[in-house]
Amino acid sequence: MRIGILQYRPRYLDREGNLDTVEGLLKSAPALDLLVLPELFASGYFFRRREDLERVAEPIPEGPTTEAVLRWARQLNAVIVAGLPERTGEHFYNSALIASPTGVVDVYRKAHLFYEEKRYFSPGPGPLRVYDLGRFRLGVMICYDWRFPECARTLALKGAEVIAHPSNLVRPEAQEAIRIRALENRLFIATANRWGEESNGKEVLRFTGHSQVVDPNGERILFTEPQATGLFCVDIDPALAREKRITAWNDLFLDRRPDLYEL
Repeated sequence: MRIGILQYRPRYLDREGNLDTVEGLLKSAPALDLLVLPELFASGYFFRRREDLERVAEPIPEGPTTEAVLRWARQLNAVIVAGLPERTGEHFYNSALIASPTGVVDVYRKAHLFYEEKRYFSPGPGPLRVYDLGRFRLGVMICYDWRFPECARTLALKGAEVIAHPSNLVRPEAQEAIRIRALENRLFIATANRWGEESNGKEVLRFTGHSQVVDPNGERILFTEPQATGLFCVDIDPALAREKRITAWNDLFLDRRPDLYEL
């Protein structure tokens, strides 16, 4: 199967302009099975005030970002995982839309909120789900979820072969830690990160780029430059993630000792 990662520099609160930019980057896309877009890819990230979030947050599936992602999924005949700010009643979620050519598969709401996200977003209620999409089984994390090994491990135990990871990474150790998450669970992780910087009026966040796809051995099979813009693709074999045996005597999951892990 072929994974596509889109990396670019979104403009703050310019949803229509960002959607047009992504549409242009996808015009010459090759055949794909899975496309991963960054976290909050069309809205910007570092909100200065609640009113800014209210301006770009939208319901799913009625909002313009969802409409665009569904159109791209049909055009590419691919599954797309894309981050957007979701409004549900009085609540806002940092969400990832999972879209297929036939419609919305599901919405994952970020479980672990980072920094000032806690001022505006509610944490996702879960559960962590795995989606059987025919050629592969997909799990989803968003950005700071990488910091919690329980998140990737739960998805792996539920059968995920690929984890899509829309991100706005700012911490320099994140990409290395993601390699460990792939290695310790023997699966693929596809991180779509943005680049550029944003200010909330008091401080500046600088996004690190370096989107990547990591294989079950923790090796990078795709790794972008920090300020690269474009669609980057790599072919993988999801069957490699089904093999949890690491020696003739050791199986990563059968060797687990849950009886020892209780607090």
